[in-house]
This record gives sequence, structure tokens and C-alpha cells, in this order.
Amino acid sequence: MAKKNINEMSFLDHLEDLRWHLIRICIAVILVATLAFIFSRFIFDEIIFAPLEMSFPTYNFLCNAANFIGLDTTFCADEMPMILQNRTMAGQFSADIWTAILAGFIISFPYVVYQLWKFISPGLHSNERRHSRGFIIISSLLFFIGVLFGYYIVTPLSLNFLANYSISDAVDNQIDIGSYIALVRSSALASGLIFELPIIIYFLTKIGLVTPEILRKYRKYALVVVLILSAIITPPDIASQVIVAIPIIVLYQISIYISKIVIRNQKRKEKKHV
Repeated sequence: MAKKNINEMSFLDHLEDLRWHLIRICIAVILVATLAFIFSRFIFDEIIFAPLEMSFPTYNFLCNAANFIGLDTTFCADEMPMILQNRTMAGQFSADIWTAILAGFIISFPYVVYQLWKFISPGLHSNERRHSRGFIIISSLLFFIGVLFGYYIVTPLSLNFLANYSISDAVDNQIDIGSYIALVRSSALASGLIFELPIIIYFLTKIGLVTPEILRKYRKYALVVVLILSAIITPPDIASQVIVAIPIIVLYQISIYISKIVIRNQKRKEKKHV
């Protein structure tokens, strides 16, 4: 049976179409998550727990930078002042399952975007679909850059700050594995989603909710929001917040430029039709 034209589809037809796209996304994530579960030992030892070692590249870089300018820093310590522990019967199993699901989503993100694109693309004009062919590549690239930024920048900064923060020598940092993995997960995933800002602005501009003028007008308010986001996903020290805020501000500026291009192209099309 031939697929209905987008203009002929009812609301329920759209829901049915969306349902099948979501089913395909779930299947892809589950398949990749299963593979990640099989190789969970490698994922935990070489990726998840890597920021616990002071030989982690970020610590080495910051230690060398601190030594260069003559500062004393915890980034040059011999070991992280904390140990991980599991305090529930199903703690390690749950950590394994949820980490596999997260890995499944991150690795299959290009396919997730592809399925979402397949759902919305029939509603676009042919020239709009042609000009948006790089959507999947660009959005996936931004997401992966964000995840790497969260893993190599946000996670070690947060971990080092929180592990070395002490209210008394009488307290040892014995961290539950769930708490640690939540920090790594939220840092990587939140950064990946934040880096999708240019894509979000692109679509908001396409549907008329955002313009370059609005983005410029509310730039100072956006800066406050950026600082709040930085404070949420990083420890409460100024250096870490600035490091995280810089790429977000750059992404906001890029979003203004993208919005300007979209508006300019729309005006050109309107002139052609006049």
C-alpha cells in the first residue's frame, strides 16, 4: 500500500507514522545497548572510570598549565581522594543496564536524528529538503562534540572539585557508584544536548518563533541563562563555569548567524514569488 501524501494524512495518520519512527528508534537503541552491555567491562574500565585516574588527559593538561604559571593545584595529585562503593544489592547491575542504554542512545544518535528527520521532512518543500541534507551530519557532529566536551571538560572539572572539597578531615569520600555514574552521564548528555542549540534555533526560525533581532535583543538575558546552565552542570567554582560558558556563548552567536541566513533566504523566496 502506497504511503499517503503528507497533505492527505489525518492527525491519527501522523500519530501512527510517528509511532513507527519511535519504534524504529527504540529498536536501534536497544540493539546498540545490548552490544554495549556485552562489552560493559571495557566501557566501565576504559571510559566511565577513566576520569578517576590522575593520568586522565585533562588532569595532565591542567597540571602542566598550572605548573607553567606557578600555581599549586589538585590536578597534580597522585590519586583522586575518593573511592567508589556499591551499597545496594542490584546497584552494579542497575548501573550496567542504564549505562548500556545511555551508550546505546549516544552511539545510535545519528539514526535517531535520521528517523526524526524522516518524520518531519515530508512537511517541507523539495528545495527545503535539498538544502537541509546535511542536517543529520551537522546535528550528529554537534551532539558528539558536546558529549566529548562534557566527558573531557565538565566531568573531570566537576569530579576533581567535588572529590577534593572537604568540610572536615573526619569525613572520607566514599561515593556510591550510582552517584558517580549520574555525574558522568549528566555531564556528557547535557553537554551533547546543549550543543544542539544551533539546530534548535534553525527550526525555531523556520517556523517563525525566533528572529535574529529577537536573539540580539535578548542576548544579555541569554548570557544569564548560559551562566545558570553552566552553574547547573559544573561545580560552583568560577573557573569551571567560565570554561563551560564560553562554548555555549559561541554557539549562541552561531545561532544568531544561522537565524539571519534563514530569514534572508525566506525573503529571497518571497521576492521571487512577487
